[in-house]
Amino acid sequence: MTRLRKMMLEELQRRNFAESTTEAYIRAVKEFSQYFNSSPDRLGPRHIREYQASLFQKRKFSPNTVAQHLAALRFFYIKTLKKAWSITETPYPKRAVRLPTILSQEEVTRLIDAAHPPLHRTLLMTLYATGLRRAELAHLKVSDVDSQRMVIHVQGGKGRKDRLWAAAHKRSDVPRKVMRRESRSISRRHRLLRSALVSRCVGNFT
Repeated sequence: MTRLRKMMLEELQRRNFAESTTEAYIRAVKEFSQYFNSSPDRLGPRHIREYQASLFQKRKFSPNTVAQHLAALRFFYIKTLKKAWSITETPYPKRAVRLPTILSQEEVTRLIDAAHPPLHRTLLMTLYATGLRRAELAHLKVSDVDSQRMVIHVQGGKGRKDRLWAAAHKRSDVPRKVMRRESRSISRRHRLLRSALVSRCVGNFT
């Protein structure tokens, strides 16, 4: 590990950045350095502007991805090198705002019914019912489900923030029927997860 990379890593860790953000920032500065075949502390705004253009033109990155690279470089120059940074000279790209594709209830039902094995169906049902992020769903535990209050405790969500998800409607009998039909083919651990997430909390997907 180079001296500059170690310095940047320490600055990121001192601020308790998420591991994924830390890795992305370190990688972005490394790629910037490799593009010019030079140490990043010897490069300046002119190089950053050229690199930003190359990310769009050569690598075909989206505005969001380019903005993340700029954020990494900004952190490196301001926090690690203690240098000035001009937003005017290195502006963030304008991001496109697009409306999402909304599936009908019939399309969602077909999507869920087509999922195999049963655990995958449970995950889709939970995502549709709760609107959780993928990472949040992947880290859910049975103990995170409060079936009495119809609440799911999301721990360490985006930004490392905990939050509560509450069911808005009375549960349906459909998820319980699905669970009973498929329970024989699911391991004990998966049955517990299905019972907690589907039968008790996410019945409002219908």
